Amino acid sequence: MAKTKISEYSATSADNTDISNINIAEGCSPANVNNAIRTLMAQIKDLQAGTSGDTIPLTAGGTGAANATTARSNLGLVIGTNVQAYDANTVFDDVSATFTAANSFTAKQTFTGSSSVISSKFVNALEGVTVSATAATGTINYDVTTQSVLYYTSNASANWTVNFRASSGTTLNAAMATGESITVVFLVTNGSTAYYNNAVQVDGSSVTPKWQNGSAPTAGNASSVDAYSYTIVKTGSAAFTVFASLVQFK
Repeated sequence: MAKTKISEYSATSADNTDISNINIAEGCSPANVNNAIRTLMAQIKDLQAGTSGDTIPLTAGGTGAANATTARSNLGLVIGTNVQAYDANTVFDDVSATFTAANSFTAKQTFTGSSSVISSKFVNALEGVTVSATAATGTINYDVTTQSVLYYTSNASANWTVNFRASSGTTLNAAMATGESITVVFLVTNGSTAYYNNAVQVDGSSVTPKWQNGSAPTAGNASSVDAYSYTIVKTGSAAFTVFASLVQFK
């Protein structure tokens, strides 16, 4: 068979006796050598331009694909309409990247810098906020995978406990590794009779927060919105330190 593209060549040199039907077997015409070299150069250019139909496999540093969609699939990336989605195994390591379309990260991503390079920079960023016409009271489950800010717009009706978890089906202990932290905000509306957060839990277990200025609140602020900020640090298995603060907005 005539070898018309790179993929048709053999790894056994003795089997390569022609290039696109130009005879290069032992004893061939000297003129065939010149023609064969020129044809080989054209085939290499076709490979570079992507017109030969050949692909470079992943094991050789390529994508194993002739188009971008298949290339992303071979590289383990899931593509949606105008959305680039990265899976849990994606690691960005000392790479400067600019995303020009909407990008959806479906699991925790690791951006790794170095001792001399910052791992990430955000010119502007949005945080998820849940706004709910709910009155603070009882035990309130704060799912950190759902929002960064939780805003209750109805007047609190009693002091409350806030319980931090990843979600209804996942503990914060399972979602976080030791040495990681997460910061969330709880905005609570108070009417003329004010109430406050008097207990904190993580995954249903009580935690005594370390409050800004060293004192836990003993009352809420009437006719205002009280902003509670909590930085939750995982210090070990099912072990957390919570740093909390309260600021009044009126």
